[in-house]
Amino acid sequence: MSQNVVSLSLSGEQIEQVLKALAALENGLADLVSLSVDERRELRKMGPKSEMFARKAYEVIGQSPEILPGQFVFSEFAADMVALDQLRPVFARITALAQRAQDTEMALGSDIFNAALEGYRFAKLAGKGTALDELRAQASVRFARQGRRKEPVAEEAV
Repeated sequence: MSQNVVSLSLSGEQIEQVLKALAALENGLADLVSLSVDERRELRKMGPKSEMFARKAYEVIGQSPEILPGQFVFSEFAADMVALDQLRPVFARITALAQRAQDTEMALGSDIFNAALEGYRFAKLAGKGTALDELRAQASVRFARQGRRKEPVAEEAV
């Protein structure tokens, strides 16, 4: 195999430990929400500048709660602020792990696909046979409507 971006071998015990850890995460974070596309679109988003404003508003309102109408529940505002501050580092680690998982999945897929193509080329050189005919039929479906790739045209320096 000419490409081997990642070599990974996990035992059944390791997979079981990972699944238990994921279950513990899911249980520990059971109150996280899942939004539909429409719900996401409708929500007001808080970027860095908006967060600076929100934190300043939180500070000012917290110092003068008497300015708020009765229906404004400052305790919910405070709870959301605390939850965000607590969860941000957790989310950062989860996001980093998820990105590594996606990268590993991509690398494994690339290794597998390159090995399949390389093996197919060797099988074609070796001759004909029922297995090769089946593989050739699969390849013709996979690569249908793909002509030869054109060489990239070098741009001239200006």
